[in-house]
Amino acid sequence: MTELLPPTEVILVVDDDQDIARFVEVNLQLHGYRVVVAHDGEQALAMVQEHKPDLAVVDVRMPRVDGLELTRRLRADPMTAALPVILLTAKGLTVDKVVGLTAGADDYLIKPFDTSELVARVRSTLRRTQEFREVSPLTGLPGNTRILREISERVRGRAEFAVCYVDIDRFKSVNDAYGFGRGDEFIGLLARCLHQAVIAATVPPAFLGHVGGDDFVLVCRPEQVRPVIAQAVDEFERAADEIYDPEDAQRGYLELVDRRGNVQRPNLVTISVGVALSTARRFTDPREVISVATDMKNVAKKEPGSFVAYDRRRGR
Repeated sequence: MTELLPPTEVILVVDDDQDIARFVEVNLQLHGYRVVVAHDGEQALAMVQEHKPDLAVVDVRMPRVDGLELTRRLRADPMTAALPVILLTAKGLTVDKVVGLTAGADDYLIKPFDTSELVARVRSTLRRTQEFREVSPLTGLPGNTRILREISERVRGRAEFAVCYVDIDRFKSVNDAYGFGRGDEFIGLLARCLHQAVIAATVPPAFLGHVGGDDFVLVCRPEQVRPVIAQAVDEFERAADEIYDPEDAQRGYLELVDRRGNVQRPNLVTISVGVALSTARRFTDPREVISVATDMKNVAKKEPGSFVAYDRRRGR
């Protein structure tokens, strides 16, 4: 399998002092970053739209639009609100730092600074931003990028592994009956149940990620699948009754009226799990693992109640 190198991060450097701008540009380029330079805030705003940088290193004191105002404008625009900003200043007073951070800056660098500090601050800020972007805002669990990386590492390694694709059956009926807010409660509950089961039953620790919606991925050793899933499903099914309206939980189904006036009676939610096992076949591509786990999840959905479907097919 051909591995693609990660794209080079683009850093926007904004400083009206051309010597300092050049110093920052050259040193960041030497450490593998692609750098674009602006010499005032107005020019920087145009370059943000053109180059879509991953981070901005911005001088506080500049003509026309200074660094603080530039930061405020970036934060006010939904398209640039998440762009991390490191402010540069010749002042080291606490009040200046507070003003900069209040404007929305992620970090501060005091002039004069050396190359090692500059690069360390840039790397640290980029890493924090990446970690934040990879976390689901609803559950706090790692998202798709981190999930794919975890599966890729298992495929490249020699240890046996299992990838479990977990989701909630008839989740749409919950949203239709109660709205998205209540639906999010079911997602949060499943996330907590899976997390608690992972902590209780897995040594070495398993990986748990949130694909989105009601879909989760568990990556663990094959022998860990049964205890983790059994505990999570048991706790989820018991706790889910508390989220339903009491009358729905008592009778064991929902009542929904469709657009034609017909009454639908979907059962309460259960859990389906599809499991891909490295012990059944030799995987060389993480996408193949995900595909197998997805297929097995679809098999599990055809069974009544909560169900775990294992891929037993022998691959190459």
